[in-house]
Amino acid sequence: MWGKNYMQRFLDVLTSGLALVIFGLFLIPVMIVLRVTGEGEVFFPQQRVGIGGKLFKLLKFATMLKNSPNLGTGTVTVKDDPRVLPFGKFLRATKINELPQLLNILKGDMSVIGPRPQTQRCFDAFPARSQAEIVKVRPGLSGVGSIVFRGEEEMMADAADADRLYDEVIMPYKGRLEEWYVANQSVRLYFLLIFLTVWVVVFPRSGLHWRVLKGLPEGPEELKQWFTV
Repeated sequence: MWGKNYMQRFLDVLTSGLALVIFGLFLIPVMIVLRVTGEGEVFFPQQRVGIGGKLFKLLKFATMLKNSPNLGTGTVTVKDDPRVLPFGKFLRATKINELPQLLNILKGDMSVIGPRPQTQRCFDAFPARSQAEIVKVRPGLSGVGSIVFRGEEEMMADAADADRLYDEVIMPYKGRLEEWYVANQSVRLYFLLIFLTVWVVVFPRSGLHWRVLKGLPEGPEELKQWFTV
């Protein structure tokens, strides 16, 4: 396990450092636009649960109203959420809002690939078994849960009871997916999930991951309409 973690940390530093060099000049205009539009905020730091269950400050570009965690659905975001700022919709759709987490990766709070870091409220919605497995590894910028649930906001928006769907259906299944990742992590899976992350951003309706990630836990019947195979 030590050797595997050491190799992943090396890849994280290499990959995130290279990404910052490539995207650095592109991110400057984004920061300027955020500064002069919306509420003038550039970054949105938020407490998330990390490795060992310790909290850390995750960085995102600001895409929502400042007080959004205390409004509407709290830390759970739904499709066409009125708290999302106009430019924020573009940043969220393209996942550009997540790029400041490259700094979290360099710092060691996160990995490029791993279970998506959750707020305490969302982490508590995982079953206890999933919680125990998830905190064994660094949370990721992307991962199998993020890929499978790329349409989560639409699922929530179409639900008659969004809170029930989230707590009783989505999070238990997402927890099983993250358990699968922890049990199967490898250098090969690391790069495969990076590729699939880019793939589903470009082709959001693709179900390629179902065909190449062998042994994924089967989804609950209530969600199967959302999963393209």
